[in-house]
Amino acid sequence: MDLETVRTFVAVADAGQFQEAAAELGITQQAVSKRVAALERTLGVRLFTRTPRGSGLSIDGQAFLPHARELLRVAERAATSVRAGRRPLRVDVIASRGAATGLMRAFHRAHPEIDLDVVMLLDIETAVAAVRSGTIDASFRAVAAPGRPLREDIAAVRVLDEPLQLLTGPGHALASARSVTMEQLTGHRIWMPGIVPGSEWGAYYDDLVAAFGLTIEATGPNFGSDALLDTIADTPALATFMGGRTRLVWPAGHGLRLIPVTDPTPVYPHALLWHRDNPHPALATLRAHLTAATADQDTAGTWTPDWVIPG
Repeated sequence: MDLETVRTFVAVADAGQFQEAAAELGITQQAVSKRVAALERTLGVRLFTRTPRGSGLSIDGQAFLPHARELLRVAERAATSVRAGRRPLRVDVIASRGAATGLMRAFHRAHPEIDLDVVMLLDIETAVAAVRSGTIDASFRAVAAPGRPLREDIAAVRVLDEPLQLLTGPGHALASARSVTMEQLTGHRIWMPGIVPGSEWGAYYDDLVAAFGLTIEATGPNFGSDALLDTIADTPALATFMGGRTRLVWPAGHGLRLIPVTDPTPVYPHALLWHRDNPHPALATLRAHLTAATADQDTAGTWTPDWVIPG
């Protein structure tokens, strides 16, 4: 059913005359007549009867009028829900405890007037497809891994270089160190069961291993951060990498050590992705906030793969 014909029907019913309805709608009286006739053909009934004063509703017209008004109200609510600036900004942060979540929490504190929907999509292909379709407005990712360039309709800006730190239990050989160099990590077992083959962080750690001759193991099921911390605390032979902005809480009895890595410091490059034609006004506000918040990043003495977008 064409909403314009429904809108025209309601205008005639309210005005009582085709000519007045035409003036209100800004169209010709002939156009009004054609729209009403088209609606009558769709419904299979006569909606108006001629009267000495103009046009009156038929019995069927009287029955249809309240439903026509509700159709127009529903259509307006539907349009308002997606009108630029009227719906929440939808952003993918990948995981609840990662750096991207912290960035969005800071953005919310700075701009509480902007409604947000935060979602968590693990797979980059799923996230990019959601950005392209408009299901989400933006996503935090490390781009662009070898063989997976960004599509032309996707824009990206690097917003945060997150330094990696070494996490060990109290019995690890490096547990007492104030800092460790990349060279000192050679020969130590670094356990990271959350690495997903083919993911952007999988490509990152593949390059890290190749660049520094590290031993990173991704064996065993990934039972989540709590199980990872338990294992690291209880196994002197294992350590893991932890992002400097990852928010984890562990029992004091675990005795875990978080140790800076230097010479160079490997940093994980977080970028914001969005569709170039996305009109949501809050998206520009988010980009400006992130650019300002990370403007003073010092890249001296750091390492990233050569495929990441420039900072």
